[in-house]
Amino acid sequence: MVQPHSVPEGEQVVDTMIGLTRLSSLHRVIVAGADRMELCLALRRRGFIRVATATASRLPRRQYSVGLVTSQNSLHEIEAALTQISPLLCANAAIAVLIPSRESGFCLKVRARLEQIGFRIEAGVRCQQGLVLSACRQGFWHIEKAA
Repeated sequence: MVQPHSVPEGEQVVDTMIGLTRLSSLHRVIVAGADRMELCLALRRRGFIRVATATASRLPRRQYSVGLVTSQNSLHEIEAALTQISPLLCANAAIAVLIPSRESGFCLKVRARLEQIGFRIEAGVRCQQGLVLSACRQGFWHIEKAA
C-alpha cells in the first residue's frame, strides 16, 4: 500500500540534489553516471531546461555551474563520472554525488576524489538510495593558475 505523502526513491534523490546544490532554472547543469538519463528527464520535468549529459555536452569547458552524479554501486564509475564532468564545471561550481553504498570507506574515497579535483564538501544527506554528498568549488581558477 502506498502512503499518500510518500515520495518515490528516485524523486527523493532528485529533490535532495536540487536542494543541496541550490539549483535554479538559470543554472546550466551537467549530469553523469549510470542513471544520467533518468536524472536528466526528472530535472526537465521540474522545469530545468539547461540540462545536458556529459557525453552530449556541446558547450565549451567551464560553462556549467552545477554537476550531478549518480551511480549504481561502483567507486570506479563515480570516479570516472567525476573526471568526465570536472573540466566542464566553472570555477565556482556546485556538485552533488549519490553514493549508494553504506560502507564508510566508499564514502571516504569519493570525498578524497572530490577534494583532489578542487571541491570542498559542504553537506551530506542520507536518502533511501544512499548518501548524497554536496560539494562546492570556490575560486578553483586560483589553483589552476598556480599549477
